[in-house]
Amino acid sequence: MSIIVTGSIAYDHIMDFPGYFKDHILPEKIHILNVSFLVSSLKKMHGGCAPNISYTLALLGERSSILGTVGHDFQAYRAALEEVGVDTSLVKVVHDKVTASCFITTDKSGSQITGFYPGAMEHASEVRIEDAKPEDIEICIVSPDDPRAMIEHVRECQQLKVPYVYDIGWQVIAFDGGALLDGVNGAKLVIGNDYELEILREKTGLTPEKMLETSEYVVVTKGENGSTIYSRSGIAQIPTVPAKVVRDPTGAGDAFRGGLLKGLRRGYDLDQLGRVAALAATFCVESSGTQGQKYTMTEFESRYHEHFGTPAMPLWEAEVLAK
Repeated sequence: MSIIVTGSIAYDHIMDFPGYFKDHILPEKIHILNVSFLVSSLKKMHGGCAPNISYTLALLGERSSILGTVGHDFQAYRAALEEVGVDTSLVKVVHDKVTASCFITTDKSGSQITGFYPGAMEHASEVRIEDAKPEDIEICIVSPDDPRAMIEHVRECQQLKVPYVYDIGWQVIAFDGGALLDGVNGAKLVIGNDYELEILREKTGLTPEKMLETSEYVVVTKGENGSTIYSRSGIAQIPTVPAKVVRDPTGAGDAFRGGLLKGLRRGYDLDQLGRVAALAATFCVESSGTQGQKYTMTEFESRYHEHFGTPAMPLWEAEVLAK
């Protein structure tokens, strides 16, 4: 059985601003905003929602397949993903385009300003979930991507009866209420941060409780305030795991989603599901870049025990530990 991860595939250009954005933005002049920030560092790194999620899954002993589109400059990135155990055979190369690029500036408070160039991602609706042998798919996540691709992949999951996670993310602003309702209805799990899900509520009228009429789980992430997992059997409040050092918050949400997919596949209870996701996110925060974290299963399990005690279910399957 397989895990399919759809979403953006991109290069991240990560910059650090050694001050606070709020000190340079005048609220009374916001209608003519014109600011420039002198950054102290610039790094080009591997990113994109789909690879970030799959990278964490690989660290957690799960092999997943990425479904998306890239440009002619993807060869080295592909090799890096395959090396850690991520399947890229479903990734389509658009030879006259470059891979999507994200430009992220983070200030001292962790606030971020992001610009995004889609490039080859504009062709993401051309790849199909049906190419991945739907009968073998255990779960699929539809994460932020070209809006047309997200709509198409939701439709495919529903028609092919593939259980899916609806991760609308930053694309929530691109959809009207009807498209959002289509994505939520039939999803196994809906996830977003508190801001994204508030926009979704404004466009659809759906609260987390209302979404449970058609979805098994709704996850609301709240940054340093942890997350809340709603289910038909109850609600779990999940705290964050304190970071030993905060290097870069970029990609923590994708790492969290990788942890969730691990837990869904293994059948963890609500608390363990959220705790594994929270710890995966913290490991990401402690590293630079969205795929800079490195840990062994032993290190992950030790940290889990340190903060949460003994898990209700073993974190790893026997065959994973035997590798």
